[in-house]
Amino acid sequence: MSARPLEGQVALVTGASRGIGRAAALALAGMGAHLVLTARSQGGLEETDDLIRAAGGSATLLPLDMVREGDQLDKLGPSLAERFGRLDVLVHAAGILTKLTPAAHIMPRDWEESLAVNISSTWRLIRTCDPVLRLAPAGRAVVLTDSYAENPTAYFGLYSAAKAAQAHLVRCWAAELGQTSLRAVLADPGPVATHLRRTAFPGEDQAKIRQPAEVGPAIAKLVAGSPENGATVRL
Repeated sequence: MSARPLEGQVALVTGASRGIGRAAALALAGMGAHLVLTARSQGGLEETDDLIRAAGGSATLLPLDMVREGDQLDKLGPSLAERFGRLDVLVHAAGILTKLTPAAHIMPRDWEESLAVNISSTWRLIRTCDPVLRLAPAGRAVVLTDSYAENPTAYFGLYSAAKAAQAHLVRCWAAELGQTSLRAVLADPGPVATHLRRTAFPGEDQAKIRQPAEVGPAIAKLVAGSPENGATVRL
């Protein structure tokens, strides 16, 4: 494989201000892609941009709050088509845990935030990015998933339900792509030292589990390959 197999390609990464999203963006930039980065934190995006530019890459920043500005996602696809003519890669790394609580105690605000980030954003991204991904010679969409999507666990009801819905939506989309060159897959990185993981397990020693920097290259390698459509890939 060429050291820069994504040279000249355009990659959209959500949740790019930190964690796995940032690591994926850096790895994709290292393979030659121009990055379009979105996240809620302007400062975090600028830090990611600085790292990409320091490594000789390039990026376009789009600060966006998926809870309060979800409708802005609808404009992404047409904007990318107008500016770049296509989208080669989508990595949807944004996610939120909210609170761990018994199912009977889930609060409306937490419900709305979790569904907005974990499932509604995925629906909006599919709607807006499908047409422009199809303009690429070999479009790739990677959506981060979690084992909790398949393994119901006490107190994880809200997160599990949202991630399960997300996974089913992506698999249905992949089934609809048929013989097109566009592939959509789920990627499960397992336990990784992220802010989301720290929220769920505050007493865990994150130095003893995988770091985002170890996961980013695996995502980039998946994008550069020929993954099975609709597969769940363990990174």
